[in-house]
Amino acid sequence: MVLNGILRGQALSAFLIVALASSLTLVHVRAQEPRRDDKWPPPAVLKMAKIFHDICVEKTGVSEEAIKEFSDGQIHEDEALKCYMNCLFHEIDVVDDNGDVHLETLFNTVPGTVRNQLINMAKECEHPEGDTLCHKAWWFHQCWKKADPVHYFLP
Repeated sequence: MVLNGILRGQALSAFLIVALASSLTLVHVRAQEPRRDDKWPPPAVLKMAKIFHDICVEKTGVSEEAIKEFSDGQIHEDEALKCYMNCLFHEIDVVDDNGDVHLETLFNTVPGTVRNQLINMAKECEHPEGDTLCHKAWWFHQCWKKADPVHYFLP
């Protein structure tokens, strides 16, 4: 009888630990959802970026769905999307003759409303990997998104 009570107590404890862990996981997942409201991403930044967005969509053939999914959903690989990201870097002129992104130039290019967020995202994202400029551009974006999924956005 005592052993049965102990086993029930252990089972209850195990259940409570699993339930608590599940609750914490849900809170953590919710906390990592991208912020999308009338102030973030800043409407003025999105308006300013629209011209580059339109140019790069036309040049790369990326779908709006692929951009939105990466920005607001899951990281995924899509060659046209990777080249769209590279195109954005070239259109805002933050690359050198070799196509390497210069983060300081990028930081100085973006408006102050997003600059601090980008600087924080980029702290661990300085040495891109990839065989092509498109793959290196994607590497930056996926690194930034992982670093701050709440504030990351792709115009």
